[in-house]
Amino acid sequence: MLWFLFFTVLQAGVLEDARDRQDAASLAAQAQKIASKPNAFYELAVVRSYEAEVAMEKGDKKGSASSAEAGIDAARKAVAAQDHNSEYHRILGTLCGQVIPANVLLGLKYGRCAMDEVAKAIELNPKAAENWLARGVGNYYLPPSFGGGIDKSIEDFDKAIQLNAKFADAYMWRGIALRKAGKNAEARKSLAKALELNPKRVWAKTQLDKTPEK
Repeated sequence: MLWFLFFTVLQAGVLEDARDRQDAASLAAQAQKIASKPNAFYELAVVRSYEAEVAMEKGDKKGSASSAEAGIDAARKAVAAQDHNSEYHRILGTLCGQVIPANVLLGLKYGRCAMDEVAKAIELNPKAAENWLARGVGNYYLPPSFGGGIDKSIEDFDKAIQLNAKFADAYMWRGIALRKAGKNAEARKSLAKALELNPKRVWAKTQLDKTPEK
């Protein structure tokens, strides 16, 4: 069991490193390798989510949606196997949300999944910073008329940081949201903190570079 846990943590580090460097080729290779393993549903869902993330960062909305849809089935199987696993619900909700930006009409199909699964993840584990980050990203893209909005997303990112003061992605998304709110100085501080915590994150550097100083 300890060997399995070590392997899982090591693999997660490899996937996250490829995501940080926007190395789509490495993620695709990892996805192919993981897909050949029996019952590796959660691992496959994670790599597909990272693929979707990198594709979106590079402006490939259709590719992002395709990767996310490819991961949803695996995530559903992971949830079916362990319905009380907060992380499994989070990754399913994240993948459902990643499909929508490519085609807003898909919001009718995947929007409820995104909201319900992340809410379930928080219900099961309200102390997991990753769950609040997921909800914050969802609220960032969800219009206020549908219950989301920038202010709500910033509150969620702040909650994630409160739970994990070294959570680089939470600072990054907080900076992105603050910039959209017109608070460029605060946004730059948050993005700089994200880079300080994770210097390899290409997307954080891109966001800092495009944020005005005033």
